Parts: sequence; C-alpha cells; structure tokens
Amino acid sequence: MSFANKFGMEDVSPYQVHSRREIIGLLRSMQERNQLVTMQAAGGADAVVTSILEVDEQSGMVVIDRAPTNTMNQRLMGSDNVSFETVLDNIRILFFTNKVGECLYDNLPALYIAIPSSLIRLQRREYYRVPTPVANPVRCSIRVPPDDESAGPGTTVVVTLKDISGGGIGVIDEKKLLDNTIGRVYKECRIDLPGGTVVTCALQVRNSHDLTLASGKSIRKIGCMFVNLPSPMLAAVQRYITKLERERNAKATGLT
Repeated sequence: MSFANKFGMEDVSPYQVHSRREIIGLLRSMQERNQLVTMQAAGGADAVVTSILEVDEQSGMVVIDRAPTNTMNQRLMGSDNVSFETVLDNIRILFFTNKVGECLYDNLPALYIAIPSSLIRLQRREYYRVPTPVANPVRCSIRVPPDDESAGPGTTVVVTLKDISGGGIGVIDEKKLLDNTIGRVYKECRIDLPGGTVVTCALQVRNSHDLTLASGKSIRKIGCMFVNLPSPMLAAVQRYITKLERERNAKATGLT
C-alpha cells in the first residue's frame, strides 16, 4: 500500500525518507525524548498511544510499548497493516509495518516491528503543528446547531486544543460529543487564546482518531481545518504560534 493511500494524502514522495541512517536517527530521537506515538491497525476503530523503547540496529528491530489490553495487542499482531504517527520538532512523522510481533523488554512484555524501509517526514512550514501548553490549556467553543427535528437553540461543546497551525487545529473531545464525520463544517467557533485574544472561525473536520490512554480511558482527537479564515484572525493565530515557539526555544536553551 502506498503512503498516499494509507494516509489519505496527495503525492507525498517529496517527503519520503529512504536513508536507513536517517530513519534510525529519527526513531532514536523518538526513543530518547520518550515521544508519544499513535499506533493503529488498519480497519481498527481505536488508535493506541505508545512509545519506542529500543532501536536495535544490529537486529533491525524497533521495540515498542504494548497496548493497554490483550484484545488490542492481538488485533495489532493479527493485522498486516499497522500505521504509526507522531510529531517530532513540529514535523509530522508517519510510517507503517505489515507485521507486529511480541517480545520481552527488561523482562516485561512488549511489541516489536522491523525498522521501516521508508517513512514520511512531512515538513510544511506554513502548517507546522505546534503543541499547546498542557498546564494552561486553550479552549475552543464549537456551536452545534439543532438537528432538523429539533426546534431548540442547539448546544455548545467546549473542547481543549492539542495543537495549532496556520491551517487548523487539533482538539481533544474527551466525551465524544461532536459529530466527527469527515467534511463536517462547524460555523461560529470561538478559540480563546491567552491574553484575551479571541479567534472566531469556521472549522471543517479533516480526520478523527479514538485514542486509548495508558489508564485505559478512551478519548477522541479531531483534526480540523480553518475554513476561509479572515486575515485578522490568521494574524492572531500566527502571533500565538510565534509566541509558543519562542517559549519552547527559550526552554530548550535553558533561558527560562
């Protein structure tokens, strides 16, 4: 299966990495930073949050943490198409495998895959996805209009931003209240940025994944694209992204 079909993208060949040395370097960066990686079997309803435990260049294997339930682990090991996705240095990394095996790591059960022969390093500066602070979460209010059979005023669902870019946002819908149908458009949305800045926008659902946390709790991450975002609103988003990047860089260099 091609990456374009697998991840529902246009031509991604310019972003595909074939160098084994570079692939191993990226995988080891994920391991060293304890980066969270989303793992999902083809056709599976749930995605699982995992991490890379070891990259063994000699054996050609990557050891990954298990899913929280035996049922999920069996589904992953029984699938011939398992995808992985993460964000490293604001760059989307994607790869997949046709075989997941079981092993022991530090005398505990774990999973393993072969070092992928290629992966995607999707770097598009205008659409960098910057994680939003967990300690000071940003809220987005999404207005859900009444259905055709209801004469009520509709409802408003408040979700937390997971990340933001010039092209859209990723939100966490913990209670799974939103219609996550791909292409669904929500108008009159409101993002409350720190400092009192308010961004009003329309959002279109572009992707949706149910994630199972280590605690066993299931939540939903929905990726949304801005629809015809007015220039003043885009400028406010870009100022916030710049602020987040400055804070991140200052922390990385020990200036905070």
